[in-house]
Amino acid sequence: MDDNPSGAPDSSAPLTDSFPWFAGALLAMEAAEVIRLRLEKFARCDADVGDEAELMVTEKIVAALEATAELMAGASPAVVVDRYREHVAANAKRLTA
Repeated sequence: MDDNPSGAPDSSAPLTDSFPWFAGALLAMEAAEVIRLRLEKFARCDADVGDEAELMVTEKIVAALEATAELMAGASPAVVVDRYREHVAANAKRLTA
């Protein structure tokens, strides 16, 4: 039985338990940096620009499927955001090397 029949959020639970707002904002900023790095790579017409474009699309599909599977398995949004941040950090490291 639901202890809160009104459906209102539980005021005793921190807001970050329902969605990681700060981590989500960091993800947006970190992803923007990876986009900038990729656009610079594309503008320079590096030799591996075609591979980078293909990798970018493949990574997005795989990450979306991974997030969907995690959510369906009961993971919290915080877990999904943290995992996306790991992917973005790996891309930033690879693109700056």
